[in-house]
Amino acid sequence: MADTIQIKPISSKETYAVRHPVLREGRPISSCALEGDNVNTTIHYGGFMKNKLIAVASFMKNSHATHKLENAYQLRGMAVLKKYQGNGFGKILLNFVETSLSEKQISILWMNAREIAIPFYKKLGFEVIGNVFDIPEIGNHYTMHKKIK
Repeated sequence: MADTIQIKPISSKETYAVRHPVLREGRPISSCALEGDNVNTTIHYGGFMKNKLIAVASFMKNSHATHKLENAYQLRGMAVLKKYQGNGFGKILLNFVETSLSEKQISILWMNAREIAIPFYKKLGFEVIGNVFDIPEIGNHYTMHKKIK
């Protein structure tokens, strides 16, 4: 099933259709807007199956001062609709973007990952750095990173 996903750039607002039910369930749709969504260096990708948007991820040019992650992009708002989780779509989406960022000479991809997502990202070669921290109304997170170039 995983080989049927098509990945293409989308707008920040298009991400809401997946961000909302997966990452912001029960909260206002406005909570799907992330700081940096509309900066010109931010890239949003959608994964489509039969023209239905089922996965999203946003990538923002952003260093991490505390952990000295430079020449880096930050992954934010990654989500796969619950019905499609566990089929490899998130992995396909991340692999696609890692290749794209590497071609642009970007060295590091990092994110603040929800505790529940740590095993997924570890399988893809990301490493935890630092301690757990709380993002209000969302929960415990860890910073993770991966060298891509």
